[in-house]
Amino acid sequence: MSKDHRPCCMKERRRIEALGGFVDDGYLNGQLGVTRAFGDWHIEGMKESGERIAPLSAEPELKMITLTKEDEFLIIGSDGIWDVFSSQNAIDFTRRRLQEHNDVKLCCKEIVEEAIKRGATDNLTVVVVCFHLEPPQPSVRQRGRVRRSISA
Repeated sequence: MSKDHRPCCMKERRRIEALGGFVDDGYLNGQLGVTRAFGDWHIEGMKESGERIAPLSAEPELKMITLTKEDEFLIIGSDGIWDVFSSQNAIDFTRRRLQEHNDVKLCCKEIVEEAIKRGATDNLTVVVVCFHLEPPQPSVRQRGRVRRSISA
């Protein structure tokens, strides 16, 4: 469902450079490890001023999909979460916690706590959107494959 908005991604790099920004050693304007964020406006050269559009954007990339009954949940997290969780690892962690207690708020807290245990040093924010009231069912193998949610 998603891809990182990091300065090293070519599409983001082209967008940044077209707006007068630059990428230095993998960082936006040599300072920030992401290219889209809600915060960090205090950093010089990141926000719009007058007619100039800044390289840091809070505008998301949008993707439309049709949900099916097999789609369980969606994980939305800040870069600090994704620094220490792979997408699949976050899915597996979330599914296990929801199977254990089916408490979305507690699950989010546990994801943040686990990120801290794994050594996360950046901002940690996570939202889990569940598409069903009941907890996820154990993964079912179909012809050698595991059914996955859209988050996979």
